[in-house]
Amino acid sequence: MRVSVLCFAGLLMSPTAMAQNADPGRQTFVTSCAGCHGTDGNGGELGPNIAVRVPARTDQELAGVVRDGLPVAGMPAFAKLTDVEATELVRFLRTLRPGDGIAPTRATLTLADGGALEGLVLNQTHADLQLLGNDRRVHLLRKDGERYRRVTSQADWPSYNGQTDGSRYSTLTQIDKANVSRMVPKWIFSLSKTSSLQVTPVVVQGVMYVTSANECYALDAGNGREIWHYQRPRTKGLIGASAGGANRGVAVADDRIFMVTDHGHLIALNRFTGAPVWETEMADWHQNYYGTGAPLIVGNLVISGISGGDDGVRGFLAAYERSTGKEVWRFWTVPRPGEPGSETWQGKAIEHPGATTWMTGSYDPDLDTLYWPVGNPGPDMIGDDRRGDNLYSDSIIALDPKTGRLRSYFQFTPHDIWDYDAQEPPVLVDANWQGQPRKLLVQANRNGFFYVLDRTNGKFLFGKQYVKNVTWASGLTPEGRPIVVPGMEPTLEGTRVCPSLDGASNWYSTSFNPVTGLYYAQTNDKCGLFTRTNMDWEAGKGFMGGSFGPAPEPAQRILRAFDIHTGKIVWELPQTGTVNSWGGVLSTAGGVVIFGEDSGALMAADATTGKPLWSFQTSQLWKASPMTYVFDNRQYVAVASGPNIIAFGLGDK
Repeated sequence: MRVSVLCFAGLLMSPTAMAQNADPGRQTFVTSCAGCHGTDGNGGELGPNIAVRVPARTDQELAGVVRDGLPVAGMPAFAKLTDVEATELVRFLRTLRPGDGIAPTRATLTLADGGALEGLVLNQTHADLQLLGNDRRVHLLRKDGERYRRVTSQADWPSYNGQTDGSRYSTLTQIDKANVSRMVPKWIFSLSKTSSLQVTPVVVQGVMYVTSANECYALDAGNGREIWHYQRPRTKGLIGASAGGANRGVAVADDRIFMVTDHGHLIALNRFTGAPVWETEMADWHQNYYGTGAPLIVGNLVISGISGGDDGVRGFLAAYERSTGKEVWRFWTVPRPGEPGSETWQGKAIEHPGATTWMTGSYDPDLDTLYWPVGNPGPDMIGDDRRGDNLYSDSIIALDPKTGRLRSYFQFTPHDIWDYDAQEPPVLVDANWQGQPRKLLVQANRNGFFYVLDRTNGKFLFGKQYVKNVTWASGLTPEGRPIVVPGMEPTLEGTRVCPSLDGASNWYSTSFNPVTGLYYAQTNDKCGLFTRTNMDWEAGKGFMGGSFGPAPEPAQRILRAFDIHTGKIVWELPQTGTVNSWGGVLSTAGGVVIFGEDSGALMAADATTGKPLWSFQTSQLWKASPMTYVFDNRQYVAVASGPNIIAFGLGDK
């Protein structure tokens, strides 16, 4: 409504001012557009700079935007414009120029193969050019004498964890344990007005997509040159991680990318231009909901979770049509009173139960089953008013992706009062188990135990403690249920519990390598003090029910390699740092494990032995995990470090 009022303000300009311009297109612009976008089109208080956007659209597209509006961006429709008025307005829009005097230009390029390519130049240097072709697709080019040659990616990283199995494993071998010591930075792209990025870059057809809260950049994956930038204002009044700018990335399908906004909306953008396509509200942010996670594509659906579990929301997972944003199904992670499972919530806490779904899940196309991690119950550190197991908090839920129907689940920490959510990556592994082929799901859970499940039915197969100290439970039953130690509840005075609230591991990536048969995870040998604070739920405030801090004893971050059949630690790589970093792991068929080391370095180790092979100090606190791709026949490793995206490749011998 506020946007519409300001745009309408243009209609209040005096007839005298309008009469000074005989150009009817200019008059229409002044009366209908200038109130938001400024009289020169370079942006106003409530409208973006359109002078730089107009060249990227055809006349037909511009007329459509004017007539239909952009509800996604808050732009009203001007449906009453006649065909003549729309044509004149579009003609005037073509005369707008950016304030810096630099406008995108059209060009016809001669290619190295003798062909030609025509379109809009989006970015250009002496060595490269990024072009929006007349086919409405992005073309990446490199100078070859007086001509240009096409370049693109030969191996993509198409989703948050690379593939839908969640393993963050790559079959690429160009960078291997024999040459990884030659790896050097190839390019850096900095996101302005950001601090600690949590995004994993996604690469599709040569274009890299990276995000922070409410903004997305499309980059040339070979050199980091910007192709387009989508941005909308941050939402004022948010709480939680989204208020700090957290966003973990995009999903890609066909000509669209999908991402969540800070206030819990799911949006679709044209992946070649960044133009908004549709927007759907997933939940009301005024009730403490927000968005941080990367969606997942399954068939014709975009599947997204929601954030706000430490703030008293009711968690859910939902699927939306890729084409329209229409909701297809919604699975609530906590039943309503009277529904099956509600008997595991005895007390009033079921009204604000948490159990959110803010990390990306995994998908098995053979079983056509979706696996999604679920967060902690709330309030985090007070269980008095939620007696029982508190389903489906701290669980992996297996759903039919077409309907959202629950097929199975496994709960790691029933009645959690330590914030031991299950948001660690659910990794899908096909392997022999006790002599028989088995479809497995493995996870190094935040609670300090390593688990192996049968993902066809959610059955517990194996579990074992994997960090030095676990005090809240003495072990697991044959069914995988923890044997809880009395006296570990958070208290007003503070209770020492291991692992700490940060967890034995957390949401950052783990990796299973089928060549070595090992599962790699960044882990924390760290205990904490859990202090209870009584509170009632309020909109706009947190609902953890306590506070936490490190125990007064040494702690250490350790990269561990697991034998998934026995839980045995095959090798360890201890690190030096604050034990407060959140960098994850990537493994490859080249025999290397690449990870965010606790001191701020990106490090590579031998996947078989754990021997350190290479490191590059970024001097940043890790909040993201690495990925890899091949562009123009060269393998790159990219990672978000602080406010930067850094891409590494092999240097000269």
